[in-house]
Amino acid sequence: MQGSAKDVWGKVVLFLKEHNHVAMHVACGDITEVEITDGALVITTPDNTVFALLEDGKREIQRALSWQGAELDVKIMQKVLKPTAADEDKALLQKMFGKKFEILN
Repeated sequence: MQGSAKDVWGKVVLFLKEHNHVAMHVACGDITEVEITDGALVITTPDNTVFALLEDGKREIQRALSWQGAELDVKIMQKVLKPTAADEDKALLQKMFGKKFEILN
């Protein structure tokens, strides 16, 4: 028995907390891009560190799914973010001015 992807994901995060998987719990707490597609819970994150942590902890996520009776595979996807106009402008300025270019807050 499974609910929506958000419900399933919420229970995964709860499982991680209850079973003292602190790093996984913290990393997963901010993830909102989840979906159930073709019998798999697809988790997408743009963060390299979180992606690596989820890949390493995929077994724990699978255990959390089994704990709630969800017969789903786990797929971890890394979202590639497109650079913003500001990022492109900074890159152009860096290229034009090299080390002389510095951003001040």
